Amino acid sequence: MIALFLATLAGLCAMMAIGWAVQRSTRATGWIDVTWSLATGLAGIVLSLWPLAWATGSGAVTDRQIVVAVLVAIWSARLTWQLTVRTLHKPDDARYAKLRDEWGADYDKRIFFFLQIQAVCALLLALSHFFAARRPGELDAADAAGILILLVAMGGAYLADAQLHRFATNPANRGKICEEGLWAWSRHPNYFFEWLAWLAFPMIAIDLSGAYPWGWGALVGPAFMYWLLVHVSGIPPLEEHMLRSRGDAFRDLRRRVNAFFPWPPKRQTSN
Repeated sequence: MIALFLATLAGLCAMMAIGWAVQRSTRATGWIDVTWSLATGLAGIVLSLWPLAWATGSGAVTDRQIVVAVLVAIWSARLTWQLTVRTLHKPDDARYAKLRDEWGADYDKRIFFFLQIQAVCALLLALSHFFAARRPGELDAADAAGILILLVAMGGAYLADAQLHRFATNPANRGKICEEGLWAWSRHPNYFFEWLAWLAFPMIAIDLSGAYPWGWGALVGPAFMYWLLVHVSGIPPLEEHMLRSRGDAFRDLRRRVNAFFPWPPKRQTSN
């Protein structure tokens, strides 16, 4: 099993090295996130489908392994496509542009090692797929609930992206902040639904009877993704950019609208 994880990590490191080379040659940093989403999906599919007799009782691939692998493929395909379209229209990501300014001449070297850290993060996330795929037994209601969670998350993410695109492409909204639809209930509904998708895997993995204690390991995915999105690479740098570009308008939004979990906005108070 350790050999499987090490081989998967080696593959992730190689893919992120390719992503580094592509962004270096094109100067389009958006390809970094495209590569990461594709690499994480491939790692999850491999870890889901790889036969392990200790977990399943035989070397055969189970129905649950196939279900988890398909869910991972759906998640990865949607995110990879969305990031690819975004990169083709807006090649430079504000987060990486800021790092380029901060790191100066050392940017190419430091970003390479930064992407290798992202490879390790991808492996930690893919452990959710690994543990979910190996819960023993026939498909049951927990699998159906996991499928439903992921489909709801994909639908919510699509709706949030569509609402933001419609708002951003309207010339009347130039310089304004989107507060339409889901964006009136959360400052980052796209991040929320991205996180929600990861709850599908512990839903499938955890056996409350205690017969499969390894299933609790699937919680590493949503826990780690929440930490990344809310405290590290998602909300903090994006909101720092919004504060610089939108100023008081964004400060007002922060007072009224939840950052992550959707919730009815606070009413504006008159002065």
